[in-house]
Amino acid sequence: MTRLGGIEAGGTKFVCAVGTHPGDLDAVELPTTTPHETIQRVVAFFQSRPPLEAIGIGSFGPIDPNPKSPTFGFVTSTPKLDWRNFDFAGAIREALHVPVAFDTDVNAAALAEHKWGAAQGLDAFLYVTVGTGVGGGAMANGGLLHGKMHPEMGHIRVPHDLQLDPFPGNCPYHGDCLEGLVSAPAIEARWGEPAHSLRASHPAWPLVAHYLALGLANWICTLSPEKIILGGGVMQRQELFAPMRLEVAKLLNGYVTAPDIVPPQLGARAGVLGAIALAEAILAPPSG
Repeated sequence: MTRLGGIEAGGTKFVCAVGTHPGDLDAVELPTTTPHETIQRVVAFFQSRPPLEAIGIGSFGPIDPNPKSPTFGFVTSTPKLDWRNFDFAGAIREALHVPVAFDTDVNAAALAEHKWGAAQGLDAFLYVTVGTGVGGGAMANGGLLHGKMHPEMGHIRVPHDLQLDPFPGNCPYHGDCLEGLVSAPAIEARWGEPAHSLRASHPAWPLVAHYLALGLANWICTLSPEKIILGGGVMQRQELFAPMRLEVAKLLNGYVTAPDIVPPQLGARAGVLGAIALAEAILAPPSG
């Protein structure tokens, strides 16, 4: 049986796994520290398992996912300065001597949800994660959406009334872009305590739902997805979904119909399962 590896590289933790589908994962979580230290731990995990045929990586970004680019496999202009311009895919390939597939963590999660989860059978949908950062992966016509690099949906600008909400945002690049307003670090910076510790009735949640609804309305009008899947640590707060859906419907105002807006079916394992799906895809013979 083909043995595949997957790496979900997040801003605070890595999830590494060996397996082929949701039912056979052998996984471990590792803290995200410096590239040298983190890669050493990742390689040690895979070397302690039987040899693999390929590894997929779904990484925080921005990254270069273009196989034709001289910097393919690099983490590029990330706010995590130790990782900036780091040859992530190359380091894994050199250490483990296997083919390496490379994409964003959210594109990987989208691929997993399409293969095994809430997006099965769909040709056009979004997977958005709201956690340490905000990112979006999109599928159109059954293929993951790329372009010059990859979508950066978390950095769209949304209306922000500074008189009603004077928080300036905490994105180091854009201040009050969507990520700068609703990510877990933004919530903690605004309210002085971690998002996971805020009570369900805290005023943070209506505000987060409002900003997310603005982002969702923009993505719906631009990409016309059949479904939107919202994952990540912040979206584990189920009290966000109902007010967010209501506000999306109000913003669209009957002009177009909102798609289903749902949590991921694969939960916290969507990213690493998507990395395994990326690995499987590079071993598949070319179609046609």
